[in-house]
Amino acid sequence: MFGPKWDGRPGRLEVWYTTFTDPVTGTGFWVHVEVLASRDGVAHEHGWIAVFPPDAEPVFERFGPVPAVVGREPDLLVGSQWSLTAEDDGSAPLYTFPRWAWKTGLLPAAQVVPRVLTWFTGTVTVGGRTWELRAAPGAIARIYGHGNAHRWAWLHADLGGGDVLEIVAAVARRPRLRPLPLVQLRLSGVDWPRRPLLSAFRFTARIELPVWTVRGLGLDVTVTQDPSRCVRVDYTDPDGATAVCVNSEAATAEVVFRGRRWLVDGRAHAEVGLR
Repeated sequence: MFGPKWDGRPGRLEVWYTTFTDPVTGTGFWVHVEVLASRDGVAHEHGWIAVFPPDAEPVFERFGPVPAVVGREPDLLVGSQWSLTAEDDGSAPLYTFPRWAWKTGLLPAAQVVPRVLTWFTGTVTVGGRTWELRAAPGAIARIYGHGNAHRWAWLHADLGGGDVLEIVAAVARRPRLRPLPLVQLRLSGVDWPRRPLLSAFRFTARIELPVWTVRGLGLDVTVTQDPSRCVRVDYTDPDGATAVCVNSEAATAEVVFRGRRWLVDGRAHAEVGLR
């Protein structure tokens, strides 16, 4: 189900990415690989790696492009600048979008987190500096569709004890309505809300920088992305349109849900996309 989805058709974007945090230093990491199949039939694979140390500015390096190959799955764990192993707890995938959306592709795009609680061990070398990692917690996620939203916000927050919060709040390119937040909160192995797409209409999102929010149904989330701990990445859609993603793997998220409160201070993974 989570193998490569791109079948050679033009006008598609397929993304594999992983984010994780060094439990010792608080350094955040982001590995992103994508297949961009333009509408004119040209397809290539490219990506980047970014590191967010607490004692220095973030470092960012691109790799590729190379011609895309149908059916080939990029290796997120081994690259020219990193070598990692990953172990997860075997928990079920987290469907931020409805399960049917990922299976059928009926929506303009869909995101899923196949490996929700994952621990990474190995080395990462970027900008002449090497990080040694041991059991760094994070996740592996996927996106597939026709391109990026007009505007979006994303959060992955490890709340501890196996609990996790994933949010994708997006404004569609056509028509451009209000942001629609898709939320999945996993507490004690139970995912809430049960129907993320239907529940999305009962949430509100304010997508701004450096602070953005999602609220509704007893959930109140405030995400802060310190500009000094962000990278700005230029994105291109299959139709040639462009966007800018402001990403931080060292964000802060305050989460309040039905009387419980979590503060993920400097270790939340978040981004805002703008046009």
